[in-house]
Amino acid sequence: MWYAIEGYDAADALPKRLAARPAHLARLTALRDQGRLLLAGPCPAIDAEDPGEAGFSGSIVIAEFESLDAARAWAQADPYIEAGAYERVEVRPFKKVLP
Repeated sequence: MWYAIEGYDAADALPKRLAARPAHLARLTALRDQGRLLLAGPCPAIDAEDPGEAGFSGSIVIAEFESLDAARAWAQADPYIEAGAYERVEVRPFKKVLP
């Protein structure tokens, strides 16, 4: 089943994000290579493709896992959590309808 994973950035998260980004992307790349990643990306804190120093308000990942518990465990192991970039993460089932 698909699961939506939403990470919400902590205050002043940008330097923490940048430091943890390679490890964060490696995990997403592994999901993609396994055919389990629908989409992933950050949410700019301002209405701009490149928010610069404004940074991001969080990130969204939609990926396939065998259960909600497995999705939560994967989300809690995110390098952004360990680095303190995320203040919280929410995981819930997602039903893909379109496209």
